[in-house]
Order: sequence, then C-alpha cells, then structure tokens
Amino acid sequence: MSSSPPPGWYRDPSYPLTERWWDGTAWTDHRRQPEQPLPPVAQPQPPAGGRPGRTKAVALAVAGAVLVAGAVTGGVLLLGEGGDKGRKTRAATTSPTSDSDGGDSPSPTKSATASPSGDPTVVVDDLNGITFPILDGWIEGDGSYEDDAVLVTDGTNDCPGDGGVCRSGIVVSRTVTGSDETSPKVLAENDIEDAANDAYDRDVLDRQPYNGVTGHEVVGSGSVAVAGRAGYYVRWRVTTGAGPGGYVQSLVFPSSSGSEALVLVRFALDAGDEGPPIGDIDEIVKGVRPVGGADTGGGVGSGLGPS
Repeated sequence: MSSSPPPGWYRDPSYPLTERWWDGTAWTDHRRQPEQPLPPVAQPQPPAGGRPGRTKAVALAVAGAVLVAGAVTGGVLLLGEGGDKGRKTRAATTSPTSDSDGGDSPSPTKSATASPSGDPTVVVDDLNGITFPILDGWIEGDGSYEDDAVLVTDGTNDCPGDGGVCRSGIVVSRTVTGSDETSPKVLAENDIEDAANDAYDRDVLDRQPYNGVTGHEVVGSGSVAVAGRAGYYVRWRVTTGAGPGGYVQSLVFPSSSGSEALVLVRFALDAGDEGPPIGDIDEIVKGVRPVGGADTGGGVGSGLGPS
C-alpha cells in the first residue's frame, strides 16, 4: 500500500523548474520559484486519482521571477538574515490557475501565501488555514500594490517624503520559516524592528517615502488569542522624518491547521487624519478565524493593549 506524501512544496509535475503546494491529498494552484536548484531525483508519487485544488521572522529574501505559462513571483521568509527594506520589498507567492494533475515532487519547504476569496467579507490565507475580516475602508490585497498583503486600505496617496505613492494601511500574513525558535513572544519581539523599517524606512528603489524612521515608542505587547490559539504581539508607535508616522505591529501565533506552523502577521497603519483607525488592528485580530471556523477569534487573554 502506498502512502500519500505529507503537505509541502514539491517539484511541479507540469513545470519542473517551479515548486507547487501539495496539501496532503491533492495539488493546489500555489506555485513558487525554488530557493535552490531542484535535484533530478525520483520523488514520491501522490495517490492515484489526485486532483488539483486549488508569504529574522525576520527579514525577507526575495527570489527572482520565472515564466511558466504566466509570471510566478516567489519569496521566502528567513529568520536571522538581512533583506532589503521598504514597503515595496516584501514578496510572497502569486500563482496562475492550473488544471493539470500531479506527478513527481522533491522534499517540501514552507512559506506563506494568501489567496483570493469568493466571500466579499473575508480574505483567505489557505496555507496558514485562516481568514481575515475585511473592515470598512479596507480591501483584499490582490497584489496590485504589495504581493504578500492580505489586506490594504482602499485608495492611495502621495507619500509625504521622498516621492512615490503610499497606502495608509497594510496587513501581511506569512509563515515563519528558517528558524528553530518556537516562542511567539521571542519571534514577535525580534520582528518588530524589521516591520517598522519595512513599512517606514526605505523602499526597493532606495527612496525614503517617509524620510526614514526617527524613533519609536512601545505602545503595547502581550499574550493574545488568535483563531483560538495562544499568540503574542508587539506594537510600536513609529515617528518619521516626514508625515505623522504610524503604528506597526508584529503578531505571531500557531496555525490551527496542518503542521501548526507559526504564522507572522504584520500591521502597518499611518497615524494622523489620513490613516485608518488604530482600533482596526484590534478588530482584524479579533476577526481572524480558522478556515471553516466561526467562533474561535480573540477570547480570554486577547486584550491588545492601548490604542
């Protein structure tokens, strides 16, 4: 009797230069560029009759793009490594839709990605097994501004500093990889500075849309229940060289699905009259649910600190 390979990234049987997500029972539509060249070795077969189904914690190393029946932009989140800073340096996986069935695959690696949802009230992060509520003034992050954003504020504005166009709010969901650290508290504390720099320091063109980060104040931290799981958050109030600055938050918690890998969710909201209400961070966190779940959001211990 043959056994099905565990969920993970494997060589795409249709496009061997890319990796494709196997959910344990079927191929999904998620693809990415591999971190390293794929070895030409025989790999485990998925079960017969398998059908396709369907984002240092914490710095971002951006992989190059490849063309496979459409552009596939790949990124992998690595702890303890340096990465380019700026709101536009973050990358996750976007993938074309495919109806091809499975084949040979290599050893799995992990990263996080968000996918579109048919429900206009939520955004689905399939790999992490969670959904995010879409509040008034927010829209689904469709990749038009930030590839790895699950939520962005509706509309753009001129950045107050060194040129460019900015959004006043963004939420990013990623899977923590490349680290043996298992403490949500340690990971959130280690990530918050990078979150602030990614949001308010330099962008990929080496501009400073906010004229750089000039300081910060810790305005909240502590344990929090997210989708029924115990996590930890850290929130900073960031001051910048131009404009009113903003708020950033790093939140880490275990996924409620699959291998229960740790999930990193970053928030960046501009301060001032042009920014969204800071309370939107709390509302989004409280509204995170397991895919298919209803009443497992923030509960006992989910207080999110001062707003």
